[in-house]
Amino acid sequence: MRRREFDFWIFITTIVLLALGVCMVYSASSYYASREFGNKEHFLVRQLIWATIGIIAMLFVSRLDYRRLAQFSPILLLVSGILLVLVLIPGIGSEINGSWRWFSFGFAQFQPSEMAKLSIILFFGYTLSKKPDKLQSFIKGLLPYLLIIGVIDFLLIKEPHYSGTILVTAVAVIILFCAGAKVWHFLLLAIPAIPAAAYLVYMEPYRMERVLTFLDPFSDPTDAGYQIVNSLYAIGSGGLFGKGIGQSVQKNLYIPEPHTDFIFSILAEELGFIGAVTVMLLFLVLIWRGIRIAMHAPDNLGSLLAIGITSLIAVQVIVNIAVVTSSLPVTGMPLPFFTHGGSSLAFLLAGIGILLNISRSVGNQYRMKREKL
Repeated sequence: MRRREFDFWIFITTIVLLALGVCMVYSASSYYASREFGNKEHFLVRQLIWATIGIIAMLFVSRLDYRRLAQFSPILLLVSGILLVLVLIPGIGSEINGSWRWFSFGFAQFQPSEMAKLSIILFFGYTLSKKPDKLQSFIKGLLPYLLIIGVIDFLLIKEPHYSGTILVTAVAVIILFCAGAKVWHFLLLAIPAIPAAAYLVYMEPYRMERVLTFLDPFSDPTDAGYQIVNSLYAIGSGGLFGKGIGQSVQKNLYIPEPHTDFIFSILAEELGFIGAVTVMLLFLVLIWRGIRIAMHAPDNLGSLLAIGITSLIAVQVIVNIAVVTSSLPVTGMPLPFFTHGGSSLAFLLAGIGILLNISRSVGNQYRMKREKL
């Protein structure tokens, strides 16, 4: 009997989102790229190259047994930590817009934080699945994982990469919670964490400015609120059906670097309410199928990996859309498959490959049950 293939819905939804993302990167970036580089296809070509690399990685990883892949997670996490240290060293890492997040190779850039996100998911899933009751103890169980999160977060803050810090922490906490960590442990940790976060916001003027701008972006529409105000203008002017692909006005330097984290507002302007809702529904399908795979995975490892990868996508989608609609303070959270990026897209598609591999095991499990009947 033919072996069941991977989850069709995850695969086709990913391809559709990726195709829409590439189209929107070109549409959103063409004017900016023409002005800055004299070539309106500058970002399109790079996105296509990384999308191709990502698809190859997705298909390759989907054929690897996720159990064997997870065995290498300690090495991957160690390498990720070393790279996060090296990227902070001038002459090795590259500084862009005041941040040390990238290794530049001339033709391409590599962001080690993207590798760290996937490594955390693999390592946490692998180690926690071996001892299901490990997290019942705070000192011997939960604390070592919190220390790992703390080290990675510290290195990300040094870059600085605050959206990456938020994402890594959120995904790690979700995995820990699903693996059996006690709720009251997190509640106790929140007591010092909340005032500490408030203090960090208060001590940095630009962070405080972001919070105040979030509360009333139109109080300073030409400076602090400039980006979010123009994002809201783009979304509002899209109407029901949008202005059409390539017809955005706000991408013409009203929104700085519109092909990056605020690309959803350009999408809403060009495709309208219908297009924006369609994209959100596609993400919902992807998240739903990921949760379904986590619920039906043949072992704890598959379940935790599926939860980690699905939450990695879900947190980014929720925060990004909340930011561009002024529902959260501005932070540089990318929109999966849409925000222009190289290594981020490749590692995201590799994560989808792991999901597909787990779904293949789910299908084989169902097949064996039917054969027994």
